[in-house]
Amino acid sequence: MADPAIPTATLPADPPKPPDELPPPGACDTHAHMVALEDRFPLASGRVEDPAPGDFETWLGRYRRNLETLGMERGVIVHSILYGTDNAVTAASVAALGRDNFRGIGLVTDEADDATLDGLVADGIVGVRLNYVHGGVLSFDGIRAMAPRLAERGLHVQMLINADRHMGELADAVAELPVPVVFDHLAWPDLEAGTGEAGFQQLLRLLAEGRCWVKLTGVYRFCPAPFLGADDWLAALVAANPERCLWGSDWPYIMRGDAAMPDAGELLDAFHRVVTDSGTRRRILVDNPAALYGFEA
Repeated sequence: MADPAIPTATLPADPPKPPDELPPPGACDTHAHMVALEDRFPLASGRVEDPAPGDFETWLGRYRRNLETLGMERGVIVHSILYGTDNAVTAASVAALGRDNFRGIGLVTDEADDATLDGLVADGIVGVRLNYVHGGVLSFDGIRAMAPRLAERGLHVQMLINADRHMGELADAVAELPVPVVFDHLAWPDLEAGTGEAGFQQLLRLLAEGRCWVKLTGVYRFCPAPFLGADDWLAALVAANPERCLWGSDWPYIMRGDAAMPDAGELLDAFHRVVTDSGTRRRILVDNPAALYGFEA
């Protein structure tokens, strides 16, 4: 349960602002987190914050309203480090929302055995996440060792890195992994360094070669609404390879640090501002998630 000595997250807008334009049918929010304050979902002892109040059913209702307002029919629940490697809240979310249109991304340690990976697959979890930015329980060496077993099960790797700090050491190894690699939050670039920064350029090369995927998510974490400061980075990624870009809201915006609480509708508006072509929008919002996460097209 919540700990009064630990900061509590803020509730997002419920519902958010309706976007100025709705996405096409079958659109997918590929990055959201599910939280709940219930004894059956124990929080990790080393967490930096507690979720905002609400039991599982309350949070499911908030998430459904968020998706409905955005015009999203599908979603991917990314397990939060607030719950450590107990993926129960994410598995329960996928089960409650339905395996036809929802998937999960889990957390495991370097020592994850075959039974653990098989359990992820059984729960509708299609990938594991490595977090260089906030810290985590899985290392890149662990990923490299685990990759053949992930590939056997159709699992992929999702990574949160700082492009300017980490891409130089990771790019070659990422290109050699036998599983898809997804960088979320634009690989968290240094906006002050510009799009010509070496790490971001390496990301663009990997993307152009089809050796990675990138989530156009989390822009509120490095620039304020209406998120104009991230437009050039979004545009560069889409130009590099629109067939490997995904969109997500990052709802309900946990572990924000100093970033202001965003509105999901405004985040979707920012995507539409940069990506104006209807075919490219459909590719990123519908077709790419269907291909990566195994939804019916």
